[in-house]
Amino acid sequence: MGFAVAFCVLAITVPIFTLDNGLMRTPPMGWLAWERYRCDIDCQNDPKNCISEALFRDMADRLSEDGWRELGYVYINIDDCWASMDRDANGRLQADPKRFPSGIPHLAQYIHDRGLKLGIYGDMGTHTCGGYPGTTLDDITTDAQTFADWEVDMLKFDGCYSNAKEQEKGYPAMSKALNATGRPIAYSCSWPAYQGGLPPKVNYTQLGEICNLWRNYGDIQDSWSSVLTIADWFFNNQDILQPAAGPGRWNDPDMLVVGDFGLSMEQSRSQMALWAIMAAPLFMSNDLRTISSGARTILQNRVAIGINQDPMGVQGRRLLVEKSGIEVFWRPLSDKASALVFFSRRTDMPYRYLTSLAKLHYTHGTYQIYDVFAERELGPLKDSTDFVVSVNPTGVVMWYISAPADADQNSAHMGEKLRGPALHRKSDGILL
Repeated sequence: MGFAVAFCVLAITVPIFTLDNGLMRTPPMGWLAWERYRCDIDCQNDPKNCISEALFRDMADRLSEDGWRELGYVYINIDDCWASMDRDANGRLQADPKRFPSGIPHLAQYIHDRGLKLGIYGDMGTHTCGGYPGTTLDDITTDAQTFADWEVDMLKFDGCYSNAKEQEKGYPAMSKALNATGRPIAYSCSWPAYQGGLPPKVNYTQLGEICNLWRNYGDIQDSWSSVLTIADWFFNNQDILQPAAGPGRWNDPDMLVVGDFGLSMEQSRSQMALWAIMAAPLFMSNDLRTISSGARTILQNRVAIGINQDPMGVQGRRLLVEKSGIEVFWRPLSDKASALVFFSRRTDMPYRYLTSLAKLHYTHGTYQIYDVFAERELGPLKDSTDFVVSVNPTGVVMWYISAPADADQNSAHMGEKLRGPALHRKSDGILL
């Protein structure tokens, strides 16, 4: 790609520590109930939206029938409030019999039959955050085996109603117990979020050895201010967080709220772009039955997804914070390619940002540029050539940038990388 050597050395010399299950070599993608549906258990008055097997079947149908599964959105994840208030006679967790009358194993089979995977929620504590039975230290082996017996594919392990000492024992113990079941179960740890997210309380080397992904920060809400707060925390602490991420071990800034109520289309593109740059898990929390065409187009953008899913697995960085309110983000990709995001914090009008690839530390050469959300090639661009990008208020311009080469080779390379019916590419050859 030709970016500054220091960043590249940082990215490729970090040792790889992963949970010994071979899962999530790229960031996981799917759908997660919590932000949109919370703990709605009123199935009598709100049957379409309550936490029930019907809701998860509906979302599985949508993932499998509406083009999501083929793009990588394969997890259907249950969050809190699924369980009965009591364990069974053998001390095992059980689903609420009214809302999940068929049981979790039957739901897992329904989801697997559609080429998808089932995630479930637990809590390292006496109770879940919603007040349902938690997993104490004595319950860890039993609960891990229960999830394996149910053919669950992922566990999100929260941390309400526990203390730091219990978490220090419980999160590694659950990792070991999941592995011991013999079933590959991806493991999402909320441990760092309960310890402030940063060293010395959080040991990211250890997390990379026991967890596939982890929540570093608080819950996302359906608002632009929440998205900004989370993104700022991650990029303000990127020197600590970036080396921790890699294939099989991901920082998790929480769910995509694109398609809900709080973000404009510009802000929705911004969240998708920033999460892709961060190599973040892409778990949508929305209603796939009623999602707008605009939100669907953003979430199903093949090139944005491809950037997020890049197999090299290097988390991106914020390069610049300009006084004008423009920020620039960068991520190295496979085949010596890269992604750039120009993001505007402004709220007044589109801003014309002047720069060059050389000013952004790209080395000498000619690069081919593809505008991810406009879905068009922009033509060859020399590193030394000044260009202007117009960035809308609270919006982004996202570029996929090929490796430097001569123009003909670059054009062929881009055509190969971006080929696909869902791209709807424009071949108008617009130059910058």
